[in-house]
Amino acid sequence: MIKDLIHDPIFLAMKSEPATKEDLQAAQDLLDTLIAHKEGCVGMAANMIGVRKRIICFDNEGTYMTMFNPEIIKATGPYDAEEGCLSLLGGPRRCKRYQTIKVQWQTSDFKTRIKNFTGWTAEIIQHEIDHCNGILI
Repeated sequence: MIKDLIHDPIFLAMKSEPATKEDLQAAQDLLDTLIAHKEGCVGMAANMIGVRKRIICFDNEGTYMTMFNPEIIKATGPYDAEEGCLSLLGGPRRCKRYQTIKVQWQTSDFKTRIKNFTGWTAEIIQHEIDHCNGILI
């Protein structure tokens, strides 16, 4: 189900709790909402739809991907970026990102995976994990 976007910076600045199997519907709602905003958005975290759980969905080179409890375990190649966000009013903001990241997460059946991501996909994931950590750009 498509959900309304949250714009409250106090709510968005709160850290998200670990996701569990009970959060599978929230993940589907997040994906539905991301797809509804695909013209101007490439990734979302669950807190953007009012759910304080560590769930992110994003466009992974043309295929949508959902991660439960994602954590960056290694990052290399820092660079300065400028990013916007549907949850925040105003224009793009400057932030530091990494060219390559190693991410550990759980799938929808809660199996642990680890993978390296680079470039644009890595930047999207970093932005959404920041949301899970209560970091607003």
